[in-house]
Amino acid sequence: MDITAYIESGILELYVAGALNEKENKEVYLLMRQHPEIQKEVEQIEAAITKLTAAAAPKTGRGSFNTIKTKVQNQASTISSEPKVVSMGKSKYDWITYTGWAAAFIIGAGLLWTLNQNKDLESTLTTAEIENAYLEEQIANSKTDLAASKNLLNILRDKDIISVPLGGQGEFADTYAKVYWNKNDNSIYLDAQGLPEAPAGKVYQVWSLKLNPLTPTSLGTIDDFNTDDNKIFAIANSNESEAFGITLEPEGGSETPTMEQLYTLGVVVAAAP
Repeated sequence: MDITAYIESGILELYVAGALNEKENKEVYLLMRQHPEIQKEVEQIEAAITKLTAAAAPKTGRGSFNTIKTKVQNQASTISSEPKVVSMGKSKYDWITYTGWAAAFIIGAGLLWTLNQNKDLESTLTTAEIENAYLEEQIANSKTDLAASKNLLNILRDKDIISVPLGGQGEFADTYAKVYWNKNDNSIYLDAQGLPEAPAGKVYQVWSLKLNPLTPTSLGTIDDFNTDDNKIFAIANSNESEAFGITLEPEGGSETPTMEQLYTLGVVVAAAP
């Protein structure tokens, strides 16, 4: 797009003056958003018109229109009742003067109204665009969340899923969690709703345990625990787990669990034959 040619076409002056239709107004506004040169040109046109209007309008204030109207009407009455050459000459002069002021007032008010309308249009379009984008995002998220929720429910209701409650340990007796283990695809779903937020610089780490001898294997850290809303996490687990535990560890995790920070622990109960 030739920005210079577009600016010189005169369409921006028409935009400021309010002479474009709604579609054209929106096109100009969108181009202003895309091209700073066009935005700057519109601002300069608006500033020039505002200065011109201020210079052309009388100094008697915004309430001067009625005064001007009264004087114009009086002068018109004088012309009708005293048709002398001298009177007509003076009245004509006053008529032109007051009419000029009135015109300046009306035109100035019209231009300022147009400027305000254009700014209102920009504000309305901006707000509408933001609201539409937000709404579209919310709809997309809702659809995604709904699909994910249905998928999760189907997984948790699978007859082959092993449910392992994890009870609170030691001074963390009030905490709890639950593991849903699907041996068919070597995955677990950890419901960690019963854990408090991890302190700064700390993360929860999940462990798969063999009990005899006690052998812990890390299943990874939950780095986004504090920011996750539903507190359900999918974790890969290809181990022959006999128990699961969760500890609080320094960021990055630990090679072995810190037993003093063991929050929850649960043993896998073998299904009846």
